[in-house]
Amino acid sequence: APAWLRRLCGHLLSERLLRPGGVQAVVRGVLEGTDGGVGTEAAALDWRKCDAVGKILAACPQQCLSLEDYYRQVCPQVLDLLHVRDKVAARHFQRVATTTVLSMAREQPQLAQRHLLQPLLAPLRRCAGAAELALEDLAAGAVLVPEAELGSCVEDVLKVYVVGNDSSSLLLSSLHSVLGVVFSLYSFAKQNVSYLRSPCQDILLWFLEKAEREQSLAVLEGLAGLSSHVPTLHPQCQLRVGSEGGAAIVVEETISDEDEALYQKISWEQCRVESLVELLSHCQKSGLAGDFFIHCLKELTQVAAEDEAAPDPAVEPGGSLLELEQYQARQGRKLLVLQLVAALCEGVSDTVFTDIVQVQEFVAAVLHRACVQLTQGAAGEVSQGVNPGYIGASAALLPAQLQSSDFAVLKRLVPLLEELSRTYPEPLTQELASDLRIAICTHGACSPGTLGAAAGSVLGRKPGTGTQSPAGTPGRAPRPPAPRHGHGSPSARREGSGEQSTCREPGASPAPCADSPAPAGLQELLVSAYDPQPPSRAAALRHLASLVTQRDPEALRLQEKLLQVFLENVQHEDAFVYLSAIQGVALLSSEYPERILPVLLARYECPAQGTGDTTAAVTRMKLGEVLMRVTRALGDMVFQHREPLIRAFLRGARDPDSALRASSLSNLGELCQHLGFQLGSIIQEVTCCVTAIARTDPEAEVRRAAVHVVVLLLRGLSEKVTEVGHLLPRDGATLLHAQLALEELDAAVRRALFPPQTLEKKIVVLP
Repeated sequence: APAWLRRLCGHLLSERLLRPGGVQAVVRGVLEGTDGGVGTEAAALDWRKCDAVGKILAACPQQCLSLEDYYRQVCPQVLDLLHVRDKVAARHFQRVATTTVLSMAREQPQLAQRHLLQPLLAPLRRCAGAAELALEDLAAGAVLVPEAELGSCVEDVLKVYVVGNDSSSLLLSSLHSVLGVVFSLYSFAKQNVSYLRSPCQDILLWFLEKAEREQSLAVLEGLAGLSSHVPTLHPQCQLRVGSEGGAAIVVEETISDEDEALYQKISWEQCRVESLVELLSHCQKSGLAGDFFIHCLKELTQVAAEDEAAPDPAVEPGGSLLELEQYQARQGRKLLVLQLVAALCEGVSDTVFTDIVQVQEFVAAVLHRACVQLTQGAAGEVSQGVNPGYIGASAALLPAQLQSSDFAVLKRLVPLLEELSRTYPEPLTQELASDLRIAICTHGACSPGTLGAAAGSVLGRKPGTGTQSPAGTPGRAPRPPAPRHGHGSPSARREGSGEQSTCREPGASPAPCADSPAPAGLQELLVSAYDPQPPSRAAALRHLASLVTQRDPEALRLQEKLLQVFLENVQHEDAFVYLSAIQGVALLSSEYPERILPVLLARYECPAQGTGDTTAAVTRMKLGEVLMRVTRALGDMVFQHREPLIRAFLRGARDPDSALRASSLSNLGELCQHLGFQLGSIIQEVTCCVTAIARTDPEAEVRRAAVHVVVLLLRGLSEKVTEVGHLLPRDGATLLHAQLALEELDAAVRRALFPPQTLEKKIVVLP
């Protein structure tokens, strides 16, 4: 076209652009005919045209005298493009609006902030904690942000920030100011059914992904309530469920009941923690979840140190009200950090660490906490705070093909390990710390045998297959380490190669000694089965169970001793240990049911003397689990042990402990299923006992268990009773009687379920 025509058309378009509704009219005119043609090339052409229109809108025309005036007139119209309802044109209009906003933010950040981003985020900023609200003029329950306005704002933020995907500092800083409100809305939507949950989650995840790692951690800390880096929802505002599936923000209503107010506050804090953990579960591949978990561990150490150093004003006289408030704030922060760590352990701990650096930082945080407690003199706490499994986590990395840079990372643990090897109160952990320090300093060239046991326990390897010492013998279990100094430890000790080994825990039976005829490798496992550290003990028990599965001749020769070891470990409080022991007893019983089952039944019916009622009940419930595993393993062979098993569970159903009664009834129901409900002559005792318990037991859970057994029996009866015709001889008279019996049963059930309806006439004389 001639130059004069181009200038004239541009002048006319610019004039139309500055009029009310001019932006949408110009965009419609330019994009006329762009209907999303079929094919990749047509779609790409449409997007290029939308981007070109957006860049034109971002450029101020020459006839406009003031850039400020241009932005003031055009920016509201650009934001209106995000709300076009025409489904055909909405996609292109939103693309044009997003491109225009991003171009303006790059070219004129201050004007874009004032005329675009602030109006875009206005509904969210209106109720942020930093906003100055004149709430005294508003009644309780007054609507600050209507449902439609709030939902439209969230969708617009999603379109501009997430879909536009421009991580400039201006966009990140502007979104940072409303992240607290978005997170509150996300937590609220998670509690209720709302379409806002998904867009809020996408907005939060986009910011955490695009921001610098330090900024993301600070935001997570603010969302968790540990800092004020992120403005949260105003304390006098609350969210309310909307009628269209969204939410509205209203002025908080005062709750007169203090208990109800406290309950709602605690529930809301718990919901925010759960929402944060769910959010972090989507950030595990990037490593953000692991970094925040380590940050919480370090924060826990710092809070504990501050709490130890600061006096308790509630105990010491003369404390001021300010000191009391500061003390309560520290305690609240400590509880919040503990809640976060617990929730993260439960929610994302299985794959939280993505590389060796995070594993090193995690171990360093735990070891540093131990060193701080040692400095404060809390030896009792530190003996429970550091498990050798943490050191084993680092030891498990050493057999891998590590590079020199990896060892440079691990060398940060050396000062902490050296301090633990000198000052830790437990000799076993002292030796592990010293050996790991040597292995790291020598780049794995010298790896003492104690690390093999620690690493094997962490990785779940069989003892003796982990990291070997230079003088170690493959295939043998690691020898428990000897104390370095002092009077020894509760762990197994060896004063010399020719002396006997002893292994006792407080309240535990003595372990099998070295004078038994067991081979050296098996004897090592029997001693390790009484190790005071749960990982080593559980690994030894699982190895012994595998020997039973493999029908090792030496292990089967010592079946009585193995049974004693397994039964004593069943009483251990650690779940990993007693479940390993239960597995071992079940495997041993399935191999020799005639010898082992009577022992188990005797222990189930008569617990060991000298134990408390609660401990005895827990042990009997564990033995009940053993008996059920044996029942499953025996299959059809369980019929010859039918009556002793049923009688044992019936006696358990009359025990004073309600949990044991419920457990025995549950086991009885499962046993009836395995027996195919062929209980024989003892069925009368079973039905009478279960019926009496269902009617008279004072505990609801026991009555439920009894009713469950009744349901199982009726279900089995319903499946077996119809087979009576096939089980009887094929003569006519007998078949007739069977048919009559089935008809009587059918009629009785129908009368019970559907009683006959009778019509009767009643005449009532009113007074």
